[in-house]
Amino acid sequence: MSGANSSSLTPDFFILNGIPGLEDAHVWISLPFCFMYMIAVVGNCGLIYLIGHEETLHRPMYYFLTLLSFTDTTLCTTTVPNMLCIFWFNLKKIGFEACLVQMFFVHTFTATESGMLMLMALDRYVAICYPLRYGTILTNPVIAKASLATFLRSVAFILPFTFLTKRLPYCRGNIIPHAYCDHMSVAKISCGNVKVNAVYGLLVALVVCAFDIFCITVSYTMILRAVMNLSSADARHKAFSTCTSHICAIVITYVPAFFNFFTHRFGGRTIPHHIHIIVANLYLLLPATMNPVVYGVKTKQIRESVIKFFSGDKSDTTEIKGFKNK
Repeated sequence: MSGANSSSLTPDFFILNGIPGLEDAHVWISLPFCFMYMIAVVGNCGLIYLIGHEETLHRPMYYFLTLLSFTDTTLCTTTVPNMLCIFWFNLKKIGFEACLVQMFFVHTFTATESGMLMLMALDRYVAICYPLRYGTILTNPVIAKASLATFLRSVAFILPFTFLTKRLPYCRGNIIPHAYCDHMSVAKISCGNVKVNAVYGLLVALVVCAFDIFCITVSYTMILRAVMNLSSADARHKAFSTCTSHICAIVITYVPAFFNFFTHRFGGRTIPHHIHIIVANLYLLLPATMNPVVYGVKTKQIRESVIKFFSGDKSDTTEIKGFKNK
């Protein structure tokens, strides 16, 4: 087998085919992906900078948004630059170990992204249902511990993927019909038994994503009950409007994720393979591209901070505090 170590049937490298069946259109397909990646990097880095330097945004909701932006940027950066090299320069070769590393980071930060959305739902629950205790419940240490626990949970669940994939023999070839190293895409080109990989992948999806979605659903059920108990329509609208950005982020993240998950396992014969690959790429890139736009448009404090930044308004809260002290 080309590129294989004959003693262990472990390839020295894999060949990533990009989007099989659309090789002639790779350059054109790369343009929207490149544009979306540029928006994702600039938008998320700008959001992180703005939250870090604007004192009015130093609140739990925006701390979680910073972590989500960092996760999204890291996630798409693990795949898009390599993908563009495939589309533009036909650089399809990736080392075996490098492929495992990419696979680990892709799935770890995907799980972390889901966990961050869950933490942001809990943040909205506390803010709306316990507004007077919001600052005392979600303190900086609590935010740091919850975020670290979410990341470590992702690492703990995803790390076995690398060992399960590494143990497989690869005697069918080393060509992966994908644009990046996805767990099951790599496992499927093995000539060994991948049942354990498939079952464990399904188990992780159920445990991690199902748990996060359950927490999000419970949080918004409680939020809806609290909002409907408010006396005025204006108060109900104001309370629920603080959740619209997060709801948009949930839809943008989970809809392509579910499509990717179910078509990968149940729609292989009915949905063209190139459609699946395109959706799998969008599933990693779309949230990172759209979240800064959604939060920038829907969140009043961020919108005002952006206007203040570009207008060159240097006034800060210290002048207000000094006036109040007088």
